[in-house]
Amino acid sequence: MALTTAAQSRSSFDLKSASLPVVAVLLKTTDAAQFVADLAERVADAPGFFDNDPVLIDLAPVREAEAPIDFAAIAAALRQHNTLPVAVRGGSTAQMEAARAAGLAAAPDAPPARAEAPAPVQEVVREVIREVEVEVVREVPMPGPGTVVVDKPLRSGQQVYARGADLVVMAVVSFGAEVIADGNIHVYAPLRGRAIAGARGNTEARIFSTCLEPQLVSIAGIYRTTETELPADVRGKPAQVRLEGEKLLIEPLA
Repeated sequence: MALTTAAQSRSSFDLKSASLPVVAVLLKTTDAAQFVADLAERVADAPGFFDNDPVLIDLAPVREAEAPIDFAAIAAALRQHNTLPVAVRGGSTAQMEAARAAGLAAAPDAPPARAEAPAPVQEVVREVIREVEVEVVREVPMPGPGTVVVDKPLRSGQQVYARGADLVVMAVVSFGAEVIADGNIHVYAPLRGRAIAGARGNTEARIFSTCLEPQLVSIAGIYRTTETELPADVRGKPAQVRLEGEKLLIEPLA
């Protein structure tokens, strides 16, 4: 008779640390109904913006609030708009307990900002292997201080994130692909997918492309989709995207 040992039973899996990009939602009100309404209005301007992205709810702005938060309603609204709320951080003891009761994990508070060398950059590439979508995460060596260069076309479903750096793409960013950088984004080819610069709140970040045809552009959380057609002087032409206050400006490049 075959015997199953403890070692054999453990061999069916391994435990390893892992990290993945998440969307942080900075909660500014304890009124769940107001949040639900504002979220619906925001997402209506950019249908398809979320693609089952994991979400971290940051409670720092409402940490001192006495009113309870209906985390179940907030989580339900986020799921309705194709996100996966998984954790909260920054709340009071009572808020964190209420969030855990609603099935959300407690994440560590964000570390204080400090000057440091750019962190290792991760390139996240989603590929279809034998008709099964998988996600491959690997470190990308930085060829120079604060800059990541990608010289291959990005297909639909692929994503590159330049953490703590600018991103330079030398080939086409196809519709459905996504380029993200904490700094500026330069695309010396058609930009047809989603470009998100200043991902950590850098309002001075910019997006440059020699052929601007984006599905979506965003700087420091302010975004615009091509549901609103681009002006003729920038559509399909060399152009830059920058932030002025809370307004995105799209301008031709001379």
